[in-house]
Amino acid sequence: MTEVREFGRLMQGNEACAEGALAAGARFFAGYPITPSTEIAEILAEKLPQVGGKFIQMEDEIGGMAAVIGASLAGLKSLTATSGPGFSLKQENIGFAAMAEIPCVIVNVQRGGPSTGVPTAPAQGDVMQARWGTHGDHPVIALAPVSVKETYELTIKAFNFAEKFRVPVILLLDEIIGHMRERVQLPSPSEIEVIDRKKPTVGPDKYYPYQDDGTGVPPMANFGDGYRYHVTGLVHDETGFPSNKPEMVKKVLDRLHNKLAKHAHEIIMVEESNLEDAEIMIFAYGSVARSANRAIRNLREQGVKVGLFRPKTIWPFPGEQLRKHLDNVKTIVVPELNMGQLVGEVERAAAGTVSVIPLNRYDGELITPAEIVAKVREVL
Repeated sequence: MTEVREFGRLMQGNEACAEGALAAGARFFAGYPITPSTEIAEILAEKLPQVGGKFIQMEDEIGGMAAVIGASLAGLKSLTATSGPGFSLKQENIGFAAMAEIPCVIVNVQRGGPSTGVPTAPAQGDVMQARWGTHGDHPVIALAPVSVKETYELTIKAFNFAEKFRVPVILLLDEIIGHMRERVQLPSPSEIEVIDRKKPTVGPDKYYPYQDDGTGVPPMANFGDGYRYHVTGLVHDETGFPSNKPEMVKKVLDRLHNKLAKHAHEIIMVEESNLEDAEIMIFAYGSVARSANRAIRNLREQGVKVGLFRPKTIWPFPGEQLRKHLDNVKTIVVPELNMGQLVGEVERAAAGTVSVIPLNRYDGELITPAEIVAKVREVL
């Protein structure tokens, strides 16, 4: 154990995700194999039974998401893993989890699309789907790691956010991050913060499953613990039974969104580097941020004042954090492995105060540092 702590271990991104889930207390996985996320399922199929957990391969992605919801209602920290086509199939049940306030984690290791697309190639084409894939105004948190170690860390964060706020949390990897290998040194269990859902403090006869206790997040009783209550995807009152009253509809939706908005400072995480004097900002996330870091080092050596803004939290979007730099920055370059998705949010945050330049690649290959350097030189 001492040797592992000292020298670390060679770990794949998908493996780090599985290990992070176990460290966070995940004890249930349901899903369906799909490239490039399948290693997560394979590892958890082996390791969950070793810690008293359950693994089940469902007949499809729809069933996988439904089983995750059921297991979470019964008290288990639960996750599923998929890629773009499976993520599409899960959307209706993700909406159910958002309305019924069922904590769970959905890992999407992105690949090229549309439809079956390019199964083994990287992409970042599911960013908007993560926010708007399921219908209606719904709360959601989406995180995007940049490395194998951060995949481990943000997987734990995803579970903590899901449990604390009773919300589905999406972990947006891409194929590069999921399949790359790096040497990592994992923290000891005593160094890891693990958050569990808030339980009721009253007996079953006085428990209302959706009664706000003042925090915006109602306590959650486990099915099987003697608390009988109704769960529905319909708008509901404090008892969990449906209500079509306009005032109740507004009250529920306001609470669902406010419970995240009030804690935005805790949920939104960003990395900022070399922005103190930067005239050009590179806004990048996931694997593209790795190329951006190299490009920035090269450009800085050539005297170009350029810096990186990397959102670890994609949703809620870190608009306020971005706007803090707009007094100095003249141009924002947004490289993405898609035809342009998060660039629109950057433009909305900038509100016309600076120029926002997209750099897109969607042919199944990564964006190289040289491409980012060339784009920056175009706008100098």
